[in-house]
Amino acid sequence: TLLIAAVLVGGFVLYTNRSGWQVGPGDKAAFTPGTPSAAYAAGLGADEQNNIDVYKAASPSVVYITSTVLEQDFFFGVRESTGIGSGFIISADGQILTNNHVVSGSSELEVTLPDKSRYKAQIVMRIPNDDLALIRIDPKGKKLSVLQLGDSDAVQVGQKVLAIGNPFGLSGTLTTGIVSALDRELRTEERELTGLIQTDASINSGNSGGPLLDSQGNVIGINTAIYGPSGGS
Repeated sequence: TLLIAAVLVGGFVLYTNRSGWQVGPGDKAAFTPGTPSAAYAAGLGADEQNNIDVYKAASPSVVYITSTVLEQDFFFGVRESTGIGSGFIISADGQILTNNHVVSGSSELEVTLPDKSRYKAQIVMRIPNDDLALIRIDPKGKKLSVLQLGDSDAVQVGQKVLAIGNPFGLSGTLTTGIVSALDRELRTEERELTGLIQTDASINSGNSGGPLLDSQGNVIGINTAIYGPSGGS
């Protein structure tokens, strides 16, 4: 069984407050539970209907990030390589949260929204020790859907979670699970990550930077690392 970790959002909010960040106003993703009669008519259970409601409300805020990195080849030439990841919009003026490793070292960042519109992005701030980053796009007057940050300190083992992201480039993928453990530690080649949420929700390459949501559609974590022999689940 693979252990899946998500960085707690609370620490990131603390950093943003200390540095004077002000998350701009915006239309929060509207979570509207489906009516019991509609769920019954469709043959859906309450949990299934909740999955559908959260996905419909949250998925318009989840973006696809393409990072272009310039690398030196064996003959000292320069070549381009690309990486993919996820992120989510937190303000109407185009601020997006993601993982630092998704954007680190990039010479160019491109954000693709769920409607397939594309925007160049700039890095606003990086916090490498927590593998967190804030980037921004210019929406050019486009109305953006915004996710609400929840309270990661209130997360409990056993509660339901939902992850939305772009595993293997498959945009808008939803997986579900539970919180398996809290305050996990994970050592990587570059750093030691602490205070992590462990979940059994399936997360794979490309999910990095996407939101981990509670059953009300609030962001309680950022999908950031996979622990296991195969690097996926």
